[in-house]
Amino acid sequence: MNILLDTQCWLWWISEPERLRDYARDQIADRGNQIFLSAASSWEIAIKYALGKLDLPEPPEQFVPKRLARDAISKLAVEHIHALHTAGLPFHHRDPFDRLIISQSRIEGFPVLTADPQFKAYNVDIIWGGG
Repeated sequence: MNILLDTQCWLWWISEPERLRDYARDQIADRGNQIFLSAASSWEIAIKYALGKLDLPEPPEQFVPKRLARDAISKLAVEHIHALHTAGLPFHHRDPFDRLIISQSRIEGFPVLTADPQFKAYNVDIIWGGG
């Protein structure tokens, strides 16, 4: 199964895996699944790091690629179709990064592993990651 991680759940996987439900951890660890992290998440991480809202042990341009490689997590590029699709989404959620991840989930047909209850308002398959 292809699974798209939201930013928060990926960061929990890296630094606080106990915050994820057992089922969510099992899905990420299952090598039969292909796990994706959106470029939107990298952008969100870089911005929050630059603003001092996210502490990382090293700059994001080193932190993110190292952990993606370590955990065999695939990169999902942001394509024009993903960005343009956000215009048609209802405004249940105003976070631009999450809206883009929702758009990618809908277009690619990947469920999103998230702990954000606002994702439930959209027409996307969710794997609940929250404890």
